[in-house]
Amino acid sequence: MRGIEFAGYSSPRPIQTEAIPSALEGHDILGLAQTGTGKTAAFALPILEELMARRRRGPSVLVLAPTRELASQINTEFTDLGQFTPIRSTTVYGGVSMNRQIKALQAKPQIVVACPGRLLDLYRQGAIDLSNVTTLVIDEADHMFDMGFLPDVRSIIGLVNPDRQTMLFSATMPKEIRQLADSELHNPKVVDLGNSKVVSTIQHELYPVSQRLKMPLLQFLLNDNNFYSAIVFTRTKHRALRTARQLKNAGFNAVALQGNMSQAQRDRAMKGFREGKFHILVATDIAARGIDVANISFVINFDFPNTPDAYIHRIGRTGRSEQTGRAFTFVTADDEGSVRALERKLGRKVNRCVLPDFADDEAQPATGGNQNGNNGQAGQKPESALEAAQQRLNQRSPRGRTRRPGKPNRNPSSHGGHQSTRSKRSRSRHRKHSSRVS
Repeated sequence: MRGIEFAGYSSPRPIQTEAIPSALEGHDILGLAQTGTGKTAAFALPILEELMARRRRGPSVLVLAPTRELASQINTEFTDLGQFTPIRSTTVYGGVSMNRQIKALQAKPQIVVACPGRLLDLYRQGAIDLSNVTTLVIDEADHMFDMGFLPDVRSIIGLVNPDRQTMLFSATMPKEIRQLADSELHNPKVVDLGNSKVVSTIQHELYPVSQRLKMPLLQFLLNDNNFYSAIVFTRTKHRALRTARQLKNAGFNAVALQGNMSQAQRDRAMKGFREGKFHILVATDIAARGIDVANISFVINFDFPNTPDAYIHRIGRTGRSEQTGRAFTFVTADDEGSVRALERKLGRKVNRCVLPDFADDEAQPATGGNQNGNNGQAGQKPESALEAAQQRLNQRSPRGRTRRPGKPNRNPSSHGGHQSTRSKRSRSRHRKHSSRVS
C-alpha cells in the first residue's frame, strides 16, 4: 500500500479493478485495454502480493516485453510499487553487457523482465533456470505473438513450469492473434475494456501534405503555443536520424531513438526526453509500445503508420492517465488507402486540417471529413506559414545560432552537397585508376 501511494494511485483504474481480483485468485488473464490505462500495475500488484506470501528465492515470475525500453519501464514500475518489500527484480535484454546480467541473476531475484532473444541466450549458457517460473506475463501480446517473436516466445513457454499462471496484456488484439493467445491460456478471465480503440482525451487531426513539405509543416506545428513535448514517428531508422538532425539544425531540442543506436545511446535519449533536456523525440515504432512519459502534448506521425493498430499504439503515447493530448498525422497521396482503413478501425471520420501552403491537390485524401484551413490559428495567413517554417529551416546553424551573413546556407533536407562530393571523389578515383592502367 505504501508503494501504491508512492506511485501516485489514489483509486484503481478500470483495468486494475477488473484484473487484480482474478489474478490474485490465480486465474489466467487476457487483458485488453487502451494505452495509458494502468495495465502494468494491473499485473504487477497481484504478483508482488503473491510473492510476499510465499517468499521464494530465484526467478518465479517472468515478464516478456518486445523492446528494451518497455522492459526497463516495467522493471521500474515493479521497483516503485515493491520498494517497501523484500521482492527484487532485474532486466534481461540485448545491447548491454551479458556478464552484468549474469551477475544480477546470481543474486536470485524473484522477478525477471526480459526480451526473448537475450533470455534464451542466457538460458543456453546455464545462467538462468526457468523451470520454477510459475507466473508468466506477456506484455504487448499482439506484437509478441507476431511471426518475428513467435518462435522465441514458444521456446520460452516450453521452458517454464507447465502448471503456471499466464497473463497476456495488450492495447490491440487482432482476431488471428486472439486465437493464438487463447491456445496458451486456460479458462482465462477476459478483461476487454474497449481494446483497439483510442482514449477520448486525444484530439485527432490529419494533415494533407506534399512529401517535400513535411519538414516545414512539422516545424510549423511545433511552434504552436500549446506545444510542450512531442514524439515524432517515422517509418525508417534513417529518416528518424535525418529528421532529428534537421530539427536540431533549425533550433529545436530534438533527439533520435531507433534500433541501430547502441543501448547507451538509447538510454541517453530516453533519459534526456523524460527529464526535459530534449523536447522532441524522433523515433521509429520502437517507441510506440509501452513507453510512458508524462505530459507529452503532441504525437506526430511524420510517416503514416503501416497498420491501424500501429496508429493506436503510436498515439497512445499522449493523452495518458486521463490527460489530454493531440495526434497529428501527415497524409500524402499514397496514404489514401491507409486513411480509409484507419477510419474503418476507428468507426468514424478523422478531422482534416488543410493548410493550403503545405498541401497540394495530389496530397489530399479523397475521403470526406471535416476540414479546417487554419488549424485553429486565428489570424494566421496561409502564405506566412510556409515562409516562416522554411526560413527557420534554412537559416539556422547546427547549434541553433543564426548563420553569419554571407555564409551560404545548406538545406538540411537536400543531399545535393553530399552527392556532389561523392561524385568528385568518384571522378578522382577513376582518373587514378585510368592512369595506373595506362
